[in-house]
Amino acid sequence: MEALLATLEASALATALSRSQWVYPLINAGHVLGVALLVGAIVPMDLRLLGAWPAVPLAPFCRVLAGCAAAGLLLAAVCGALLFVTGASDYAASDLFVTKMTVVALATLNALALRLSGFHACLRAADAGHALPRRVRAGAAVSLLAWLVVLILGRLVGYR
Repeated sequence: MEALLATLEASALATALSRSQWVYPLINAGHVLGVALLVGAIVPMDLRLLGAWPAVPLAPFCRVLAGCAAAGLLLAAVCGALLFVTGASDYAASDLFVTKMTVVALATLNALALRLSGFHACLRAADAGHALPRRVRAGAAVSLLAWLVVLILGRLVGYR
């Protein structure tokens, strides 16, 4: 594993990123933008699933925010991977980083499990006056907590 991390850090890509006056900061900004899109969409969506803004129809609200969250996750992951290669050994040795990535994986799996469990049918039923299933509300609570933990850990990693 150490050899792989050292190879990543010594790669032409990592060297170019580390030496660039503009590209590395732009990738860092892209990562921040991705996180902002992700968390900025997840928080209102999860709060709505937990009962906030009951007059707002769930299905269209969640459809728009889920797309925004997915785009944010993709942008954050791509930019984050590029940032990782510049200091792979240090990041891999950081308990904060490893914990952050573990929570990202768990939060992403939670979102996928929710989507694969008839999520959209539950939203349409809720918009028709039926109560959301407990599993949807529980998934929203787990999501809200997990992504906020990721956000905090990400900031702490930046100050390692």
